[in-house]
Amino acid sequence: MPVVNKQELLNYLLNFLSENKKDLFEKIIEDRTKHITVVVEDIFQPQNASAVLRSCDVFGIQDVHIIENDNQYNVNPRVVHGASKWINLLKYNAKKNNTLDCIKKLKADGYKVYGTTPHTDDCLIQNIPLDNKVALMFGTEMNGLSDIAMNNVDGFVKIPMYGFTESLNISVSAAISLYELSKRLKESTINWQLSEKEKIDQLIVWAKKVIKNGERIEQLYLKNLE
Repeated sequence: MPVVNKQELLNYLLNFLSENKKDLFEKIIEDRTKHITVVVEDIFQPQNASAVLRSCDVFGIQDVHIIENDNQYNVNPRVVHGASKWINLLKYNAKKNNTLDCIKKLKADGYKVYGTTPHTDDCLIQNIPLDNKVALMFGTEMNGLSDIAMNNVDGFVKIPMYGFTESLNISVSAAISLYELSKRLKESTINWQLSEKEKIDQLIVWAKKVIKNGERIEQLYLKNLE
């Protein structure tokens, strides 16, 4: 479907929304980004999985890549507070091990993939170069990232810590990391916002999620164009 038709579809769908909801969509879409993305590998605790999604929504991260090898990524509705509705969840679960496929896809899309770990001295979170798109990869609560992930990322990053504790909970790590990177990104001259096409596509997705029978309304609209 050409971009002009998608704009027309969006305009049609927006007629079903309140003015407050339309204003909110238009405000939030301007702060959304795909320049930074998050990857989670085999996260199995619903509370942590949900908290990561909330942080992504809060800091404007639009895409989250979910690798499901041994564990299914489940969210806790009481923790996620609806954040998963506004984020694109891209799952990798077709094979026994999907980690390499995810990393290859991200690299092909222009991302530098950084594994988060407290056990390397490669780079501190505040020093990650942001010229290229950045994917932050988080591993399991108990074991961290898999060997496949560790051997195929472009680099490693850690949060500076000054106490006796060696690591942070994954949801806390994600929140601190995203705050730091999103702050730096917004203060930079990098073109980090969604493209106009991406904004239209995302607004259509959001609109269909809040309109009653949104998918059906879209189908009827498209049928009338035939």
